[in-house]
Amino acid sequence: MISDRWGVTSAEARRRYPCDDVMPDSVVQLWRGVTVRTSPECLWPWVAQVRLAPYSYDWIDNLGRRSPQRLCGLSDPVVGEPFTSAFAGRPCGRIVAVSVGEHLTGQMMRTAMSYVLVPDGSTTRLLLKVVSRWPRSTAWLLSIGDLVMARRQLLNLKLLAER
Repeated sequence: MISDRWGVTSAEARRRYPCDDVMPDSVVQLWRGVTVRTSPECLWPWVAQVRLAPYSYDWIDNLGRRSPQRLCGLSDPVVGEPFTSAFAGRPCGRIVAVSVGEHLTGQMMRTAMSYVLVPDGSTTRLLLKVVSRWPRSTAWLLSIGDLVMARRQLLNLKLLAER
């Protein structure tokens, strides 16, 4: 599928992600990744903070409201809590799996996504896999839209964690 991978190796695309267990019958599979020059311990609070805001293009998915640029001291995520907020603070989806400091998995409508932190020496790989039950006829739309939005989100999280 067009735009199904950005920033990931073949090995990273082959690995198992928590979202694979949430939605084993997915039609769409997308992989995104970025290397962050910090430890998983420093990156995790930023990943966990996606519960507050999307961290992508705020003018699109947060109605112009800027995603927080400082850590807000959130407690660790818990299964069953809202997964993220969009459109100026509206809760979206729910957390379906979490391992503090290692991965956060959420589900929204017919889509599940896992953020996975992989230590790599003095850096951390931040990997995102998105799986969905969208019909094949519209899967290309999800793929392209996610590429644009998820790329911006991962690059924003990288920038904030590296500060």
